[in-house]
Amino acid sequence: MENRGKELNLFLVRVFNEILRTEERDLAGRFPDLSLRELHLIEEVCRAEEEGRDNRVTAIASAQRVTAGTLTTAVTLLEKKGYLERRRDEKDRRAVRILPTAAARAANAVHARFHREMVDGLLAVLTEEETGVLVRALGHLAGFFQEKDRQNRPIRG
Repeated sequence: MENRGKELNLFLVRVFNEILRTEERDLAGRFPDLSLRELHLIEEVCRAEEEGRDNRVTAIASAQRVTAGTLTTAVTLLEKKGYLERRRDEKDRRAVRILPTAAARAANAVHARFHREMVDGLLAVLTEEETGVLVRALGHLAGFFQEKDRQNRPIRG
């Protein structure tokens, strides 16, 4: 890896870690009973509800890229904490829907505010042109990871 590649790698690792640390600190101060992973599950369930998407266990597990068993364990814990609830589908009693509670919606709103502040802070210092370049570059990065995920192949090292 040439110098530019090493610099870019170091930058991406630092930024990713800093976002996670800051997000975890923000969360811990407001919702000490939630982990970041749990909050991201709540976010997915809230988004599915808001967008009218499939909110069955299998769909949420797929969106989170976890097994149905792993998701079921997480949902059980979040049910006990009062953030999620399961409901049988009224039309198909075999299907179980995952729904957010008022507490989940409140946590998700705080989380969304964190992300808005992060994006607004970045947009405040970038020109329109820089924003366009950054969005395109991050789109390419996302595409790389999506392709790796689609192929279900590890990144060669």
